[in-house]
Amino acid sequence: METKAVEEFERERSRLFGLAYRMLGSAHEAEDVVHDAFLRWDGALRAEVASPPAWLTKVVTNLCLNRLSSARVLRESYVGPWLPEPIMTADGALGPLDTAEQRDSVSLALLVLLERLTPTERAVFVLREAFAYGHREIAEILDLSEANCRQLHRRAHQRVGARESRFEPDPARGFELVQRFLAAAQEGDLKGLESLLAEDVTSWADGGGHASMARRPVLGRDRVARYLTGGFTKLPPGVLSLELAEVNGAAAAVFRLDGVVAGVVVPEVVENRIRTLCIPANPAKLTFLAEQLSQS
Repeated sequence: METKAVEEFERERSRLFGLAYRMLGSAHEAEDVVHDAFLRWDGALRAEVASPPAWLTKVVTNLCLNRLSSARVLRESYVGPWLPEPIMTADGALGPLDTAEQRDSVSLALLVLLERLTPTERAVFVLREAFAYGHREIAEILDLSEANCRQLHRRAHQRVGARESRFEPDPARGFELVQRFLAAAQEGDLKGLESLLAEDVTSWADGGGHASMARRPVLGRDRVARYLTGGFTKLPPGVLSLELAEVNGAAAAVFRLDGVVAGVVVPEVVENRIRTLCIPANPAKLTFLAEQLSQS
């Protein structure tokens, strides 16, 4: 492939990865999609491509739509709650996250909600909400009418539901809250932990049948507090280590057991209280994040 074509693709790589990840909720599948798009770009008649960014966006979107159809079948037999693969985002892996809206577009909680959508609804939602494409542009990408895209967008919004502001204006406050949360959980301080949790807090843990985690959501302040303190205090001394990181746009904690990345605790905060806890702990979903940590 000529150098100019490679450079054109590389300029789009990060954006294409961000699009594929939001569509699929999987970093490794997103990498595979971007690789497949590169192969198609290599075989394209580029003289007939009016706009490389638009052409590549259409290719990646359609590759993701194909994968989403088969992913639904696999997730129906998944053991316990399904959560997306966590990604460290401070390095710009998913594009700029300068606003609360941009951070929300990659939050684990929102990506879980997007599982409610049909593949086409999800494509319309992601292209419109995360990348600010117009309905006419989306219609061209999906080979649909503009009116149909508008209808799909409205339907997607209804299924996802209204989203409250999930992120602190000052990210440092988010990390401070996570530190207080971890200290209370490790010390078995139920009252301190309960003071940080919303009354209707829900904890979702994804062990995929490979890690010893709750296979159903844990609901309510009291139950979640006891579940977390019990999990931390049962570990032998010196086994657990924690480090703060920005994961999917939010302040989070990566935990290691005997030095091996074993999970991530990602709180979703609303009005200074933790409303949702996402805890990806399936080893297969931690390899991408572990690679990021090894390179940082």
